Amino acid sequence: MTGYDVAHELRASPQTRGSVLIALSGFGSDADVARSTEAGFRQHLVKPVDPDLLIELLRDVGVSR
Repeated sequence: MTGYDVAHELRASPQTRGSVLIALSGFGSDADVARSTEAGFRQHLVKPVDPDLLIELLRDVGVSR
């Protein structure tokens, strides 16, 4: 099962369809980002990820340290 599959499953469930999903991937082509968006990810980050950027994104969606 891929991350895209997990995202589709989460979006299909009433309990989790509103969850915020952020993709962390080693791939960052336009097609990869489009596939993430289509799967329901809000953001697509390419590894290695800047920790400050990730913290900022998590704060934006209401996750605290």
